[in-house]
Amino acid sequence: MAWHDLVARGVAIPAHPLALTAERKLDEPHQRALTRYYISAGAGGLAVGVHTTQFAIRDEKVGLFRPVLSLAMEEARRSGRRDKLVMVAGVVGPTKQAVSEAELARELGYDCVLLSLAALKSATLDEMVDHARAVASVMPVFGFYLQPAVGGRELPYSFWRRFAEIENVVAIKMAPFNRYQTLDVVRAVAESGRAEAITLYTGNDDNIVPDLMTEFPIGGRTLRIRGGLLGHWACWTQRAVELLERVQRAGAGDFPALLRLGVEVTDSNAAFFDAANRFHGCIAGIHEVLRRQGLLRGRWCLDANEDLSPGQMDEIDRVYASYPHLNDDTFVREHIDEWLR
Repeated sequence: MAWHDLVARGVAIPAHPLALTAERKLDEPHQRALTRYYISAGAGGLAVGVHTTQFAIRDEKVGLFRPVLSLAMEEARRSGRRDKLVMVAGVVGPTKQAVSEAELARELGYDCVLLSLAALKSATLDEMVDHARAVASVMPVFGFYLQPAVGGRELPYSFWRRFAEIENVVAIKMAPFNRYQTLDVVRAVAESGRAEAITLYTGNDDNIVPDLMTEFPIGGRTLRIRGGLLGHWACWTQRAVELLERVQRAGAGDFPALLRLGVEVTDSNAAFFDAANRFHGCIAGIHEVLRRQGLLRGRWCLDANEDLSPGQMDEIDRVYASYPHLNDDTFVREHIDEWLR
């Protein structure tokens, strides 16, 4: 199946973390193991070089942007499932940088780019639209509404309406963690005339299941959020894939059970993402879960000051005990030795 057909159908795309040693150098065996885990878990794609991968991989002193993107692509090709994966590369920075990163993604064989606008905090709407067009001239674009708490900016309906008109925009990940702002994007796509060409994805880690269940009747048509591109799905991924498939085949009679499950998923996300401390420990929280499973050797981040917040470990312990049916620890134990070879 062509990658754009996979996007349109709706797949589970985990945001790929960065495996580091205690010296904060790339841990290549565990980096490869993570990719193998996601593919084995049934993910429909991978998002690499995104917030969960840590934007600092681009720093000259770190120099991990190309290596990390290359490793993920190597493993996707070796898996024999490349044609069943949407490979998404994160693209950030001002226009010159973003275009350069899109060119690298194209060179490495990625299918599309997730375009972060976090660097354009003082740009006008015209400048942001021109920026998006420049990147879209190089690679198909996955739009990205990033919540302000982790570096994004509020973007009005008028921006998303113009953004949706860009011909090479193929999908939009909505992650403002805000229902009004999410609805702005849905309405913009519905009213753009390109609703058949642009697939909506949830990035709202606080509202995953309801996002996937909801029908949006707007502008004389009904839109659905078809899949997810999520940092939350970087751990317990096998269960996330099962969840998406369950929602996609659900009937109305399944909704009460799914909504209850959605509460459990959101409660787990609050622990992993450190919602109590404005998401300070969100990457470290994901790392901690992966560390417990043996997929990472530690929860180290490139920034030595980035770690779990006080009380976050207790919260992770709590949700682990409360929702054992949400973890995929048994699956990981059965396969981790082969992933680490």
